[in-house]
Amino acid sequence: MYADTQNDITRLVVRSAQLLLAYGAESDLVEEISQRLGKALGLASVELSISSNSLVLTSLVHGRCITTTRRLREHGINMMIVCEVQRICILAEKGIYNDKQVKRRLEKIEPKTYPAKYVIAMIGLSCASFCHLFGGDLAACFITFIASAIGMSVRLSLVKKHFNLLIIFAITAFITTLVAQLGHLLELTSTPKIPMAASVLMLVPGFPLINAISDMVKGHMNVGISRWGHATLLTLATVIGITLAMAFGGTLIT
Repeated sequence: MYADTQNDITRLVVRSAQLLLAYGAESDLVEEISQRLGKALGLASVELSISSNSLVLTSLVHGRCITTTRRLREHGINMMIVCEVQRICILAEKGIYNDKQVKRRLEKIEPKTYPAKYVIAMIGLSCASFCHLFGGDLAACFITFIASAIGMSVRLSLVKKHFNLLIIFAITAFITTLVAQLGHLLELTSTPKIPMAASVLMLVPGFPLINAISDMVKGHMNVGISRWGHATLLTLATVIGITLAMAFGGTLIT
């Protein structure tokens, strides 16, 4: 293998790892896919070091090493991207894709999202379902649907304007809780506190917490602790928003 070819393949492998980490894959999966893709394209071995905001990848062929570093930028959870990179790896392992085809396929990867109106409606329905499971009456479920739908629309609007994620969670929790308090303030339901709890469940950072625990259990302590800290900050921002809304609405001490 020529040095230029090794350079090109190394760039493809590190780009795949970068995409996986940016869109929410756990560290162990990133290492596995990187090594499998590298070997499928002709590299003797691939070594990967992952930190909280960067990754270092070293490829080895015929005793010649190439090391490259990439900065990591989170783009949110998107399993479509993760599955697409895994699919490319499998096709390369089967010999269907060579390095040029892998490059073209990676360049075409773009995150796809559902239309906002569908996301808002489904978030409202899911939170309303939780309200029903928690014992809320029909009025409480309706209030939860309205509150969570408004909160999700605010969240999506702030995301488009590229606000800091902590600010987005705090503002979303504040507005969602304010709306959910209507059942308590106007006495619209016999279970007024349940909508206040159910409507903000959309802000629970479950996926980052799961990834954090998985990383720490599998030995990636630095990345796991970083993800745990980030999820904790998001939870704290949510709590601040909820507390301010309850204090503003007068339900904090009731």
